[in-house]
Amino acid sequence: IPRYSAAFSSASVKSDLSKAMSQDGASQFQEVIRQELELSVKKELEKILATAPSHEFEHTKKDLDGFRKLFHRFLQEKGPSVDWGKIQRPPEDSIQPYEKIKARGLPDNISSVLNKLVVVKLNGGLGTSMGCKGPKSLIGVRNENTFLDLTVQQIEHLNKTYNTDVPLVLMNSFNTDEDTKKILQKYNHCRVKIYTFNQSRYPRINKESLLPVAKDVSYSGENTEAWYPPGHGDIYASFYNSGLLDTFIGEGKEYIFVSNIDNLGATVDLYILNHLMNPPNGKPCEFVMEVTNKTRADVKGGTLTQYEGKLRLVEIAQVPKAHVDEFKSVSKFKIFNTNNLWISLAAVKRLQEQNAIDMEIIVNPKTLDGGLNVIQLETAVGAAIKSFENSLGINVPRSRFLPVKTTSDLLLVMSNLYSLNAGSLTMSEKREFPTVPLVKLGSSFTKVQDYLRRFESIPDMLELDHLTVSGDVTFGKNVSLKGTVIIIANHGDRIDIPPGAVLENKIVSGNLRILDH
Repeated sequence: IPRYSAAFSSASVKSDLSKAMSQDGASQFQEVIRQELELSVKKELEKILATAPSHEFEHTKKDLDGFRKLFHRFLQEKGPSVDWGKIQRPPEDSIQPYEKIKARGLPDNISSVLNKLVVVKLNGGLGTSMGCKGPKSLIGVRNENTFLDLTVQQIEHLNKTYNTDVPLVLMNSFNTDEDTKKILQKYNHCRVKIYTFNQSRYPRINKESLLPVAKDVSYSGENTEAWYPPGHGDIYASFYNSGLLDTFIGEGKEYIFVSNIDNLGATVDLYILNHLMNPPNGKPCEFVMEVTNKTRADVKGGTLTQYEGKLRLVEIAQVPKAHVDEFKSVSKFKIFNTNNLWISLAAVKRLQEQNAIDMEIIVNPKTLDGGLNVIQLETAVGAAIKSFENSLGINVPRSRFLPVKTTSDLLLVMSNLYSLNAGSLTMSEKREFPTVPLVKLGSSFTKVQDYLRRFESIPDMLELDHLTVSGDVTFGKNVSLKGTVIIIANHGDRIDIPPGAVLENKIVSGNLRILDH
């Protein structure tokens, strides 16, 4: 147990501790510490709640109650949350190939099936890792369109094509809510009803004392870094608390399709939806997780396993150190979670009201700007799969997993490898092989602004297998990259790839300056 110095200083605690130590030792000692720590945290949270203005009181109370429950579980759990010996490969029929789902075809009444669907996008993240301020969903990814634009276009296209009313719901965080709501006005005339709700706002805790860092409810000034959104596993409670879950059930909606807003491959799939609405064996499926085959680039992705008779998502953070290499093995665990999930609304309501959604706690250590070490407790939406009945994995094509986490990913989706149609990106038919090239852009390209400055136009990449760029490199207009291309400018050097250059299986290094005369 960490040093809990600030958590207990009173005489009563000391006497409790000495009693515990004189009895049969460590377990009671730890139990007393746990109880005292919970009491101290409770008092701190009450102090914070007392600073909430009346119009925020109820909302803040729900957040802090949720945090207390999570903190209580955090103190109860010991060691890795999975027993490696119990992990088994999932049974054959529990992960179905997408081809089998697609082969069932579509019913005539596809519109009435679509009208039972709600699309939810996880929109809590900022664009900081790509050097952008504000919500990540507002970064331009293709022809000036942002992630959010493309999402709205996709759903509007569905609603117009099938004459349906599929709504879009954004789960924002306190980091993204205000900026997102300002932008939503521009979609007022689109044929998509857009709703938002906020995930919870939990206090970060000091790594040493395990007490909240925040002193009051504000999140400005010195309190800016005191709060965090607790991961997308928070969707179940937040969606329920927002009232939207009941609203949609009242409107006859049955399933939500949840995905990350930065996964450009996560479009509504009619075949999967039909499989859910018309299950072949008559048994309704409450939870579908789309998985796809691992490549060497995906070794850290969470994988579906069989555990104590249920499908269970296992993340790398839960794996005992001795088994991490085995977990990363592409041969033993062949698939990973895309975080495209189809979930029954009625089941979410039932489990939420029974307090029966069980998700492992992810402990995420951070260092604040001032150097203070904190931890934040998070959960992941897919981890709840084991709480639902008759869950299913569907092994989908890689094209349904197209996340944009870095400017290397951005280069791929901006290039001629993909064509854009009604908000959906599809691999160009001109590409001869279905795999996506491996692209690694160096640190000079990390920020979107720098990245855009270094490409006069996006190169032709239809025949590219592998691109590595390192150092101070710029690309002129209409460059074509084929096969394996490696461009390395050493420290102090600069390489300007000239306009119209065709690089096929080339290594470029040294210094190449092209200046206007």
